[in-house]
Amino acid sequence: RLEAGLCLYGNDIDTTTTPVEAALNWAMQKVRRTGGERAGGFPGADRVLAQLGGQGLQRLRVGLKGLERVPVREHTELQSPDGQRVGEVTSGLLSPMLDVPIAMGYVDAAHAAAGTRLDAMVRGKAVPMEVSALPFVPNRYYRG
Repeated sequence: RLEAGLCLYGNDIDTTTTPVEAALNWAMQKVRRTGGERAGGFPGADRVLAQLGGQGLQRLRVGLKGLERVPVREHTELQSPDGQRVGEVTSGLLSPMLDVPIAMGYVDAAHAAAGTRLDAMVRGKAVPMEVSALPFVPNRYYRG
């Protein structure tokens, strides 16, 4: 699940998370988006449609790859290189396919670009991480 970049309800998404924050835009029908035939009309539409338009987006779900061989678990604080708190890990493990530590978490929108370097605070020590595109392992679906 984590290598495929999929969310686990209760860890990676919950009732306080919008689809835009969780990078689940692909799951929203185009007819429900601004300018669509049936725009809005769902719970939280005002907030979600504003975020799709680029307004009010505070945090984003991102993938993280470890630069050291230290697994990073949920509820680990993420900091910028200057020590400022910018987010939190929601899921993490040592990837069996990639043989490196990987994680997902939420970071401030300003720190969500791929390649951004962050530090995960594991037992008081800064572990270097890098924001990565999801999924970690490309899918190989057969569409016959």
